[in-house]
Amino acid sequence: MASTRSRAASVDTFHDPRKNHLLAALPPPDFAAIAASLEPVTLRLGDALYASGVPLQHAYFPGTAIVSLHYVTTSGASSETAGVGHEGVVGVPLFMGGGSTPGSAVVQTAGLAFRLSRTVLQREFDRAGALQRLLLRYTQALIAQTTQTAACNRYHSVEQQLCRWLLLTLDRIPSGELTMTQELIGSMLGVRREGITEAAGKLQAAGHIRYRRGHIAVLNRAGLNARACECYGVVKKETGRLMVSTHHHDASSNHP
Repeated sequence: MASTRSRAASVDTFHDPRKNHLLAALPPPDFAAIAASLEPVTLRLGDALYASGVPLQHAYFPGTAIVSLHYVTTSGASSETAGVGHEGVVGVPLFMGGGSTPGSAVVQTAGLAFRLSRTVLQREFDRAGALQRLLLRYTQALIAQTTQTAACNRYHSVEQQLCRWLLLTLDRIPSGELTMTQELIGSMLGVRREGITEAAGKLQAAGHIRYRRGHIAVLNRAGLNARACECYGVVKKETGRLMVSTHHHDASSNHP
């Protein structure tokens, strides 16, 4: 009987929307207003959550999944503008009034997310309560990440970009291992696969990572940090400054 209760508790914890830091930071009344409408969904690697110019129908609050926001050119080339993990939400145009975006959202790391319909999100946002305040602060953090990514892609080496990307991804996953091909990383950074191969080879030779058949294991995070440009620190600091309330609430979000 005890083991049955333990398994049930584990399942409940796994599907707890408060794995997402924004949802965890909501005061109980605000969380209760949307809790029944939050649908747990399993996101698979490569799933497209929305496409360029198509009206969005849902927002996604990642729990263990990571979603990459892309800009795609008319020639089909693409580059990541920002990543979204348990710290944020995918679907900013829904509450900022745009309804759609020229970019796309693709799952970078498979995992769990919590889906909320456009109708419920807009209703609660328009109440001008805690959810609205959190979403607006997160939007500023996302803008900062997007701006820094653009500068990084323009001025820094492929190796520095790769270190930044790996460090930001590590902040969003519980382990130091990623399932990711060099071709996909190249697509996200907007560089040729050969450039990623060369940069990853240098990091592996230095003992910072191990790369095998689409799996990257980070062996020395401090080493990556030392070789990264300032962009990782800027994004991390600004996100932490703007979203400090989510960290405080998240620390106590596992209470019954």
